[in-house]
Amino acid sequence: MVAKSRTTQDRIFDLVNYIILGAILLSVLYPLYFIIIASFSDPDYINSGKVWLFPKGITLEGYGRIFRDDSLIRGYRNSLVYTSLGTTINIILTLTGAYVLSRRDLYGRKLFTIFILITMFFQGGIVPRYLLIKSLGMTNTIWAMVLPQAIMVWNLIVTRSFFETSIPDELLKASYIDGCTNTRFFVSIALPLSKAIVAVMVVFYGVWHWNSFFDPLIFLQDEKKYPLQLVLRSILIEAEVQSTMLDDTETAAVMERIADMIKYGAIILASLPVLFVYPFAQRHFVQGIMVGSVKG
Repeated sequence: MVAKSRTTQDRIFDLVNYIILGAILLSVLYPLYFIIIASFSDPDYINSGKVWLFPKGITLEGYGRIFRDDSLIRGYRNSLVYTSLGTTINIILTLTGAYVLSRRDLYGRKLFTIFILITMFFQGGIVPRYLLIKSLGMTNTIWAMVLPQAIMVWNLIVTRSFFETSIPDELLKASYIDGCTNTRFFVSIALPLSKAIVAVMVVFYGVWHWNSFFDPLIFLQDEKKYPLQLVLRSILIEAEVQSTMLDDTETAAVMERIADMIKYGAIILASLPVLFVYPFAQRHFVQGIMVGSVKG
């Protein structure tokens, strides 16, 4: 079969698409690239608009000041613990809950699904949530970071849709004939066939826990338990406050310069773990998103 020759209109259409997609890609990548080169550049060059494509006045003073603060290492450790434990709990509960809801032989399946969906649209608010966590004795503990958001309804529905579309009923019936139990089928058959959605959920939950800011701000009072995001916030606020409260103009300018150096370095340090983990899950990511979102 002879391939259809491309017309001039086709080439123009492709060219326009490449230009538009290239502009979108550039608009996304350049801010990230600018933050990287700005973290190694002298703030004076950045404020004067001389940093565009390459760093100028290369300096590591910003990173040095960040790493001299012991709270940063402690914040990294806390964030790793919260992210690891929280994501593990999320994955276990989301996969088991989604699998149960995907089973057509579950009595009251639609009722359970509607009840769960209601919680996605209607919530009590910040004050009732804080009072609940406080009454349970979880304030200022690790459990306040991992249990209140143990399951996100949207992720649960997406995972349920994946199980419905990817695990055929015939496979379940065949396993029953061979004497397979529900638990054995889920662990030995359903999960190995669901690597794509597992990878997607790990990325979703992991990034959410790593970037979590509001929950620790409300539920944690001990600075030694602060995650990385709150530690970086404290460092930035402290530097900015010192620069605005000082009377000496020259000293205030120096402090503001230091705050600028810390700001860009802090963004890079907070983003590194996510940028490191994502490539390992990328090959499953698109497949899990597309399959899991076919049905509602």
